[in-house]
Amino acid sequence: MKSAVIVFPASNCDRDAAVALKQMTGNAPHMVWHQEKDLPDVDLVVLPGGFSYGDYLRSGAMASQSAVMRAVKTHADKGGAVLGICNGFQVLTESHLLPGALMRNAELKFVCRPVTMTVEETQNVFTRKYSSGQNVTFPVAHGDGNYVADDETLDRLEGEGRVVFRYTPGHNPNGSARNIAGILSEKRNVLGLMPHPERVVDPLLGGTDGRALFESLIETLS
Repeated sequence: MKSAVIVFPASNCDRDAAVALKQMTGNAPHMVWHQEKDLPDVDLVVLPGGFSYGDYLRSGAMASQSAVMRAVKTHADKGGAVLGICNGFQVLTESHLLPGALMRNAELKFVCRPVTMTVEETQNVFTRKYSSGQNVTFPVAHGDGNYVADDETLDRLEGEGRVVFRYTPGHNPNGSARNIAGILSEKRNVLGLMPHPERVVDPLLGGTDGRALFESLIETLS
């Protein structure tokens, strides 16, 4: 599986994503600066976590206007896989590659801790190696992770099986509507989620619940 990680100004999880991809695939991903207009020939594009452009205006808003995002949209339109983690999820909503928006956490506090989620949907390239209903623990680290959308959009996401991860009761760290932690695009090839799977790939870092996400991608895209 060939991959690329987009590097925005003030990204701070691009290296985390690169290390996880190298460990899982054996191949170092392409690190693509946000001002590039083209992507290399890859199967997966990762929009990493961090604080692109210092989270000015709205989190992800300025990054969504970066030159490389046109190429990311083209990649997605052609069916290529795109994974947006934390700030990457925010960029995906600001770019309209995913519906809804990420707002300030409900208690207006930055949250940094492990959270438990349920894998709601496994019929996609990102979670096929999980079991439906499986509980997993990923860390979160964000101040703007409160997923919001109108009821019609939320009902459509639920009805089309596009809610992939859901915070378990009592573990919603940000007030997200219907405990939503991660969603798919209509074509099911774009995933955005607030928790960090790349930080639970190596057991030395405290867990391996994120490995199955990368294993799913490798099995499907290799």
